[in-house]
Amino acid sequence: AAISACERGGQWQLALELLRAMPDAAVVPDEVTCSAAISACEKSSEWQLALNLLRLMLDAAIVPREITYNAAISACEKGGQWQLALELLSLMANASAVPDEITCSAAISACDKSYQWQRALDLLSSMPDAKVTPNEITYNAAISACEKGGQWQIALELFSLMPDARVSPDEITYSAAISACKKVGQWQTALYLLSLMPDARVDPNRISYNAAISACEKGGQWQLASNLLSSMPDATVVPDEITYNAAISACEKGKQWQLALNLLS
Repeated sequence: AAISACERGGQWQLALELLRAMPDAAVVPDEVTCSAAISACEKSSEWQLALNLLRLMLDAAIVPREITYNAAISACEKGGQWQLALELLSLMANASAVPDEITCSAAISACDKSYQWQRALDLLSSMPDAKVTPNEITYNAAISACEKGGQWQIALELFSLMPDARVSPDEITYSAAISACKKVGQWQTALYLLSLMPDARVDPNRISYNAAISACEKGGQWQLASNLLSSMPDATVVPDEITYNAAISACEKGKQWQLALNLLS
């Protein structure tokens, strides 16, 4: 209970101290204790420590559960260690631990953060065979991986598959899909996605607007970029430096120097 409390409070050092003190108190660590300590390390992005604890569990003949592997894979994801995350995922079968949507989402997120979009898609496509149902976090990570890899068409294909999978896109999904369009100058598609959000009862956020304005900037659509910027207050979204930079750049490309100066001031 004390280690779990440390884990919830982000106190990974305290969690490890308590774990180390257990043998002196004649208390044998079990899978619950070790899992809580690994989760504490995961939440603080201490992936090396998380993996060391997992190895110690195996050496002590303590069988890791799904929750243990999930925490360790998530720690690798936070640390950008996609290969280790996939290695842990493959080890689960031998350990009679069944991957769930949390496991797969963490592994796909690890691939996303390391620009491994093909591996992310391979994992997503393997989930039905493993009888694991993708959720919005899984799709978001896969779409984000495609966005990072410049695969805007695959990102949109995944987006279109979500309703049939009974998964509702959220602001993260829309932002990732719009960002995928932005990177290749698909401003029409970016604006279309942004226009879908209110009907889907998803509030556009700053990331959504920034991506859409950047898409207009890349497509030479300075008027649309300016219109989007001026519509942000009505959507209770506050522009930031990225927003203004994209809008000013759009005006610059459109030789609208006066409007660019107005935005700058």
